[in-house]
Amino acid sequence: MARVDEDIELVLRSKKGEVSAFGELVGRYQSLVVNFCYGMLGNREDAEDIAQEAFLRAFAAIRRFQPKAKFSTWLLTIAKNLALNLLRDERRRGRDVQFTDLFEEDVQAVELVPTDNPGPDQALGQKERAARVHQAVQQLSDIHRSIIVLREFEGMTYEEIAKIMGCRKGTVKSRLSRARDHLKEILTETGNGSTLC
Repeated sequence: MARVDEDIELVLRSKKGEVSAFGELVGRYQSLVVNFCYGMLGNREDAEDIAQEAFLRAFAAIRRFQPKAKFSTWLLTIAKNLALNLLRDERRRGRDVQFTDLFEEDVQAVELVPTDNPGPDQALGQKERAARVHQAVQQLSDIHRSIIVLREFEGMTYEEIAKIMGCRKGTVKSRLSRARDHLKEILTETGNGSTLC
């Protein structure tokens, strides 16, 4: 609760025009927003661009923000809408968004087989499995991808996801169940079903 209170204080200071207060909010949530966008878009450069745009829009609209919701929820809603718009634009242009940087060193891959000190072969295997899961996630619908990323990669609660997605908690649960089933089908079809769950 202390973090929420600190966020509210920073938001109130930002509303008064304190740019440094908004800078603190950016520092707190930059990696969350970039990682969320990366999960949605599959491209680190696009994710960073969308995250930057989300912060710019949040800054421009900070005076209208009402602290009924958490700042992070409001910010991720902006980021989700921007990411979905980019995906739609890419499809209209006839281009699918592809994972272009799965094996870059700065990408934080999902650790599917936790281990304290993996050897080089084991670390590479973990990274390859994570890449296959990320590729499978990209085959989900935009809504299912959003929910999977928010729940499985960002660890958000059903309530938080419902606020971001603009739907009821029960809808989130049913969509998440369908998304997991579809993801498992995709991984099974490609021979990687054992990497899920």
